[in-house]
This record gives sequence, C-alpha cells and structure tokens, in this order.
Amino acid sequence: MAVERRPPSLHASPLLLWSLLLVGCECVPTQRDTTKEVASYTDVANQIIKLVLSGPAQKRSYQRLSNFTDAIGNRVSGSHNLELAIAYMYQAMSQDGLDVHLEPVKIPHWVRGEEGAEMTQPRPKRLAMLGLGSSVGTPPEGIEAEVVVVSSFEDLKSRAGNVTGRIVVFNQPFVSYSETVAYRAFGASEAAKLGAVAVLIRSITPFSINSPHTGWQDYQEGVRRIPAACITVEDAQLMSRMVGRGQRVVVRVTMGAKTLPDADSFNTVAEIKGWLHPEQVVLLSGHLDSWDVGQGAMDDGGGAIISWEALSIIKDLGKPAATEDHESRAVDRRGARRGRGSTVNMSNYDLVMESDLGTFAPVALQFTGSKAAQKVMQEVVKLLAPMNTTRLEPRAEGTDIGPWMQAGVPGASLHVQDSRYFWFHHSEGDTMSVQSPDDMDRCSALWAVVAYVVADLQDMLPR
Repeated sequence: MAVERRPPSLHASPLLLWSLLLVGCECVPTQRDTTKEVASYTDVANQIIKLVLSGPAQKRSYQRLSNFTDAIGNRVSGSHNLELAIAYMYQAMSQDGLDVHLEPVKIPHWVRGEEGAEMTQPRPKRLAMLGLGSSVGTPPEGIEAEVVVVSSFEDLKSRAGNVTGRIVVFNQPFVSYSETVAYRAFGASEAAKLGAVAVLIRSITPFSINSPHTGWQDYQEGVRRIPAACITVEDAQLMSRMVGRGQRVVVRVTMGAKTLPDADSFNTVAEIKGWLHPEQVVLLSGHLDSWDVGQGAMDDGGGAIISWEALSIIKDLGKPAATEDHESRAVDRRGARRGRGSTVNMSNYDLVMESDLGTFAPVALQFTGSKAAQKVMQEVVKLLAPMNTTRLEPRAEGTDIGPWMQAGVPGASLHVQDSRYFWFHHSEGDTMSVQSPDDMDRCSALWAVVAYVVADLQDMLPR
C-alpha cells in the first residue's frame, strides 16, 4: 500500500503481501517539535478509531475476511485457489476505489498429493498426519518400518546405532514456536544422516485435539532426502509410551508429495498516492497465500485484510497523506521478496509494517528502528489511548519485512493476544471461527492510525 506524504487524504492499499509505505521530508525536527507535531494528529486518530470501532466501518474487516475465505478457502502457493484469491482481491480492492495493480513473481509449487499413515503393530491404528512442505514422496506402495522414538536432536544422536532403516518419530516437548520449530525444519535431514527412511514429527503446537499441523521443512545440501510429515501430539505420545514399554511399533507411511517448477503468480498491490512526496512510502503487508488446510483465515487472511482495511479507512476519511501508502501484497513470501526486486529505492521507504501473527486483540506495536525513530513512534502510539493500546515494544517481527529492516528501513508489527495462535496454526482449525469482529476492528484501527500518521509527518523516520 502506498500513500504520499502530507495530507489532503489518507492512502493505503492491499497486496498478496499487504503493505503501506509513508515517507517524510529530509529535515530532522527536534524531539519537542516532533512531540507537538504527532500530538496534532489526535483528532484524526480519534476519527479513525471512532469510524472503525463504532462507525460505518465497524465489523467491516471481519466481513471482508469471511467473504473472502468462505468464497476461496485455503490458498497454497502455486495452486489454482491462489490464482482465484488474487483475482478476487484485485476486483474487490478496485471496487473499493483503490489504485490496484499486479506484480509478476515466481513462487514455489509443492503439491501434497494423496497421503496417509497407519500404525500396523502392535495394533492397527490410523494416524492423522500432514506432509511437510518441500517433502519428497514415498514409493507408491509406501514405506513400512519399525519406529524409533526420540525426544530431541541429542536423543537422536545417542540412538545413532538404532536409526538405520527405521522411521524416526520426534516426540519433542513444545517450548516455544521459535525454538521447537527446528524439529519440523531440520528433523528430516538430521534423521537421514543416521540412515532413517522417513520422519514423523510431533506437531509444533502447545495444544491439540488430535489435529496435525503442517509447515515448511528444509533439506540440507548433500543429505539424502527422506519423506517428512507431522503427526498429532497424541499419536507421538502414544508411540513413545508403547516403545517405552518395550513394544515393537511399526508404521506405514504413504505420501504422493512432489515439487514442481516454480509457478507464475502475482503480488497484489493497492495504493493511495500522497500529494507532497508520492515517491516516499509506508508499506502495510500481509501474505495472501496460506497452507492447504483450514481456510487460512488467521494465517494470514487477517493480516492481509486489515492492511486493505487501513487503506479503506484513510480513503473513507478523505484525508490525503503527504507520502504514499504503498503495496499490499497477497502472494507467497518468497514471491513478495522477489517482487520488490533491485529497482526499489530503499531510501524512499519510511516504514514497513507486517501483520503475520494473527489479528487477535492488539496489546502493543512492535518496532525496529533507531533510537530517534523509537522516540517518534512512542509519541505515535500515544494516539491510540482511546483503545488503551499505547505500548511500544522492541523488535518488529515479520518474515517478509526482515530484508527491509536489515537494510535499515524502520519496521513495525502487531503484538496481539496470541496465546491461541499456535493452537490453530497451519492446521484444519485455522477458520473464521477463530476470528473476532471486535478484535479485527481494533487491529484495523491501530494499523490505520500508525500508517497514516507516519506517512503524513513532515519528516521521514530517522534512520
């Protein structure tokens, strides 16, 4: 999404990855001037909050998300459903009066195929499973082998002599997503180094109702590639108990997974042009693709929709920003990065914002930038006092905005009440039933206030 700096109007736009960029002038005001300048946006911020929480835009983001996910469903990279999603969003944002265009990109194309798993000894039992992205498939007849159950990479290495020809079952405890996801990402290669024929990994979640969670996994160069899938917490624990009793556990795994050549796709970009510095950008983003289970409502339909909604709110108020709100992207993360390309002038990007950890009730804005920029953003979040969300926390998060922040562009992300996020993450449970209209309204209002004010300030955020 893009909006030009200095208001006559607010501007924002959605993409495969939704984004809004706003930039200021080159002079650097004193902290006292900045404080007063930001405070002068109190009335505008209150207008935005009122419009969303109790006005005509109330529950609009939830309605847009439900219309979208109910019509399209999940949208895995390279799929026909993703093509339908891009066409849907292009039309919807165009009808909303936004300036929308498509950016060609190449995206990964992994196909799940038919898959299944069952325990054949010591008793027959179907195992709920989901193959992991980039996994190779099994032979048509599947792979049947005795399992060895391990609780960690260290445990795996200690059992090196018992791994060859077996299926490794990782029954690792959930510590945190960032720590425990290493088993999903690297478990296949670590087991293959010791001669395993496949891996079944306990889903990366703190809570389960017999629900497997999928996700991406990475093969190491030079290591034999073996099939990799996630199973439920319950089944991983079951096999662990059986093996602990000295029972021989045998499992058959069948996977038709394959990786096809990268597919042609698009970033979906909507923008509102600013009037003073249209070349300067505030980027709002979320990714439009999802995994091929559930509806992709939480990950990351909500993030994409609130980025679109932020632009709509600015447009509804008729307040043009001085800079341009630019780029709302709705494609695979890798595609979004490629779509930026080498032609982008990083110096014109004032702020990059990403929402990819759910749109539950917001509790803070996370921010990465210089100390001087942090001081400005501390004043900006004070404008959210009517929502009681005035905390500014360090370290913005986001796979897609990471390269921008590494290049020195300030970044922001939402911190929400996300204790339930990984209950549903990458599973059939990621549906509209997880979403709350009130929570999405609050996220939309926060997103719109921050994007507009930063875009409209006299100066860009200090680098």
